[in-house]
Amino acid sequence: MKIIEKKREIRRAFRKAKNIFIMAHKNLDLDALGSSLGLAYVLNKQHKNCFLIINDKEHELGVKKVLQELEGCFHIITGEEISKNLYLRDKKNLLLILDTSKQKLLQEEKALDYFDKEQIIILDHHEIGDETIDVPLRVIDNEISSACEMVTNLIESYHIELDPYYATLLLAGMVLDTNNFTLKTDSETYYSAYFLSTMGASPKKVQYLLKQDIKAYMERQKLMTNVELIGNNIAIAKGSSYAIYRREDLAKIADTLLFFNDIELSFVVAKTSEKTTSISGRSLGKISVSSILEQLDGGGDKMGGATKFQNVPISKAVEKLKQVIKKEGEE
Repeated sequence: MKIIEKKREIRRAFRKAKNIFIMAHKNLDLDALGSSLGLAYVLNKQHKNCFLIINDKEHELGVKKVLQELEGCFHIITGEEISKNLYLRDKKNLLLILDTSKQKLLQEEKALDYFDKEQIIILDHHEIGDETIDVPLRVIDNEISSACEMVTNLIESYHIELDPYYATLLLAGMVLDTNNFTLKTDSETYYSAYFLSTMGASPKKVQYLLKQDIKAYMERQKLMTNVELIGNNIAIAKGSSYAIYRREDLAKIADTLLFFNDIELSFVVAKTSEKTTSISGRSLGKISVSSILEQLDGGGDKMGGATKFQNVPISKAVEKLKQVIKKEGEE
């Protein structure tokens, strides 16, 4: 469903609300944060009280930069602080969920307990699954590039002057999720980028936000030296059992693997903590990542996804992944 089809309904819900709580998925990235802040900026202009729910203790580099630059500019609360910030009249509260539609992936899983289903809006660009939160007003469009593109489409309908900083954040989220406009990109994506540029979005600032740590880059290069091919089109990179990587590093490696000849599907399996083995997957679209990772208690959409295991060695996680890939190939 296109967000434009629900534009009036969404705006009506915004008008009725007094306090609006905005929440994305755990382990924020620039798409989740950019869409949250872009929408919060617009809603603040509409004289709404906006609260960003963030439980994450650690942040990836780009997210950390933004939160430092905007310190004190928004009401950022933890999940435990929701109850004391609710408006006295219950019907005047609204929960807006961005960039995910699964309760287990939310910054605060218990947040749904404070709101009726009619007080929750979901804007997501991943595929609908069995665990998708069931609420009347949700826009889940897995054909669109990013949550930032969805929010940009909504902002356009307000016909307001968007501050260049927030236009830049929205553009950064789009660049991130499209891997610099190489994945899930169509004419509407380019138009949204154009619209943001007319609002003053800065490509140089986007580049700054997406800059990588050189030590982390070198570690990722080491991981790419251990790649196994399944057939001619599936690549699986495996980390050392002695190295711990960030979740976003696995995603970046999976993206990079798709640039090699014949590779249609890529997975990276590595430890993201002492007891956690994570898998990040990416696809060019011919093979669905979510159909594989959902069988491993993960999620995502056709183009990308992730899952993780507790107290499971890398070799065992790779074995489980191969079994599912084989099963999918036989069906």
